[in-house]
Amino acid sequence: MFSPRETVTLFHKKGIAKENLMILTALTLFHVVLSLVGIGAGFVVVYGLIASKGFDGWTKLFLTTTIATSLTGFLFPIHQFTPGIAIGILSLVVLTAARLARYRFDLAGGWRRTYAVTSVIALYFNVFVLVAQLFRKVPALKAIAPTGSEATFQMVQLAVLLIFAYLGTRAAIKVHGEPSRTA
Repeated sequence: MFSPRETVTLFHKKGIAKENLMILTALTLFHVVLSLVGIGAGFVVVYGLIASKGFDGWTKLFLTTTIATSLTGFLFPIHQFTPGIAIGILSLVVLTAARLARYRFDLAGGWRRTYAVTSVIALYFNVFVLVAQLFRKVPALKAIAPTGSEATFQMVQLAVLLIFAYLGTRAAIKVHGEPSRTA
């Protein structure tokens, strides 16, 4: 995803029309809003999984916005395979499993745990990308890790991974044997 300044620079270099620039800026804003709504709803859903609370509305919001985030990510003008594309593909795979578990198989049997784990993984992917984007776009963070390969960036991403591994494990344990009224 490009910042508005990077988008303008890219479009000027390629001689792309101003109308396309406005479309890309609107797409970027829409994509970011979807992502943030999905992340917020995802945390509510994960809380629901761990606390054995049913949040059907939050679940629909989380799955819908997270799928839309992944899909809109493919609309940006990228001409090579990137880590973002890989995350988008993986996200759609786990979201497909989560939707199947929740809506096709109604969380029956092992599908309950599948839903819990895939929901946490999908949320992790969104937060992983959020952290990467924060390090690319926020000047103070970019100064700490300008290339994204510095130890600080890697430690933050490792901390995020460990937090989500913990949340995923808690959710999987909690929903095991629970009735299908989980988030």
